[in-house]
This record gives sequence, structure tokens and C-alpha cells, in this order.
Amino acid sequence: MLRIIADFDSNKIDWTLNQFEQEFFHYSNKGNVKEFFENLIQTYKDTNHIGNANCYSRTLHVLELFDEKLSERVFPEIDIKYVKSFDVFLQKRECKGNTRKFYFKTLRAVLNKAIQDGEASETTYPFGKGGFSISSLEEETTKRYLPHDSMFKLKTTVMDNAVLERTRRLFLFSYYCYGISFIDAALLTKKNIIRYNGGNYIVYKRNKTKEAKKVKPIQIKITPEIQELMNWFSANTLLVEDYLLPIVSIAGYKGEQLYNHIRSRFGRNNKNLANLAKVLEITDMKLTSYVSRHTMAMTLQDNQVPREVISQILGHSDLATTNTYLDSFNR
Repeated sequence: MLRIIADFDSNKIDWTLNQFEQEFFHYSNKGNVKEFFENLIQTYKDTNHIGNANCYSRTLHVLELFDEKLSERVFPEIDIKYVKSFDVFLQKRECKGNTRKFYFKTLRAVLNKAIQDGEASETTYPFGKGGFSISSLEEETTKRYLPHDSMFKLKTTVMDNAVLERTRRLFLFSYYCYGISFIDAALLTKKNIIRYNGGNYIVYKRNKTKEAKKVKPIQIKITPEIQELMNWFSANTLLVEDYLLPIVSIAGYKGEQLYNHIRSRFGRNNKNLANLAKVLEITDMKLTSYVSRHTMAMTLQDNQVPREVISQILGHSDLATTNTYLDSFNR
């Protein structure tokens, strides 16, 4: 009730009992925060957006740790004071700036959806002009790419160990496919191979941005290097269903089960890359699947490829993202 009166005062409304009663019931009927979160999570799962569902689930879990009364909260209570207290809580848990940014971007997305659905009001929106600044939390992370000698080792050193050889070739496949992400590579099937302009192309949309508006498919011409790798995978590994690569190892997986399976394989692949780096004596950095993307990005830039073209190749939504991406590399 005090909040309603304070809102009237801040808006300089000379309120009546009837106005107070109307606002009270309007306030009481606002959407429940936790229930709205859970409905969004279920919707994302039902529509096979498992990554988004996991992001919202993680944020909801942390909010519940912060606020023991979250199940009772309604959206007008998620104001600037609440958000600042949440940030203090995250800092006490020693969350880095980018981690805090992740949680607040998710919370902001929920509030925006709630406003669109009429479940929340813009009156107490904490992220507007003059509100809580999410962008100020961002910390620049150093992106690293392989020097030429290390990349040469990866290209030319055939491993006797079957697991390491498969790992090496998966890394090279990502590199030659302009740094295709692990999950995008895992989901490639024969349907992604399209023939036109006198050649074969791998055509796909990034799993990360495929639902965004005006996202164009990425087209990768199948070069002799890529074709040789696909031929090797076909001859030397067990490929299930129509997958092009030996990442998905169990047939029939769909939705959340498939997503979790790929995430598990992602972790195992990075462990294998660490072992591969030891054998090849690559000590410049920790070898992960992301390094292939970073290395190709810098290879393109070092070969004077215009950033506008690199932006399209990497599947970025705009050139500003590409500029930030390339400028952040550690030389």
C-alpha cells in the first residue's frame, strides 16, 4: 500500500479512495515473477530452444538463492532498489562482471516480455534511461589465436591415437569452415550440403542466432581440405543417422536430450584438445574449440579480408560486433 501511495506522490496525483482501490487491485493482479519465469522456460523447451531455457533456469535459480520470497514476488517489486541489491549479492558471491551481466540481461529480457504481455508495468522498470546499467558490467576477455607454427603442427601431424586424431580433424574442420561452433558442427547433416554455382556448399544458420530477424544462412564452399576431412570421418568413424561429423553418437536424440548430449561431447572434446596440445607441445595457450574460430578470424584479417566480409563469414548480426570481436584479440 505504501508503494502505491509513493507512486501517486511521485507522479503528483491527487488521488481518491476509488483511485487507490483500483490501483491496489491492479497491483495485486500483476504477474507473479517466478511463475512467469517458469512458463518461459517451459515454452523454450517445448519449442526446442534448450540453450535459452537453460539460461533462464540458471538465472531463476540464482534469484531464488538471493530472494527467499521470490515465489511471492510480483513484477512491480522488481525495481531499481531490488536490482541493486541483487547485484550486491552477486558480488559477495564473487561473480565476475560478465557473469553478472549474463544474469541481468536475462532478467531484463524477462521484464521486457512481461511488459509486452501486460504482466508488468514500465513504471518500476529498472533498466531504462537513468536506471541500472548492464553494459557497465562488461569485462573485456582476451581472445587468443594460434601462431603459425602451432597451426602448422595441427595441420601436418597425424596422430597414432585414434581419439586424438579424430579430435585434431574436428578442430581442423571447424577452422576450415570459418570457425563454425561446436554445436553448429555437431548438428550438420547431409541436408546441409547444397549444390549450386558449380560446387558443393555447406549451408546452415547459427544455432545461437537462427531465430533472430533477417538472419541469413552461412554458406561455406566445400574446399578440397573440407572434403578430405568429411571423407575421413565417413571412412574412419561411426556416423549415426545423417550427421556429417562423429559428434552426436546416439541415434534418435531430439530436443533437450540432444542438446545435453552435445554439451557433454563438447566438454569431452575440450579435454581431448588439451591432451592433443600436450602431445604437439602447443604451450602458447589452452587449446579449446573456440581457438579454431579465433584463429580463422585472425587468418582472414591478416590476409586483408575486409571486415564486412569477415562479419558475414562469422555470422555476426552487425559489423559493430565484428569490430569488437577482432579488436579484442591479444597479439
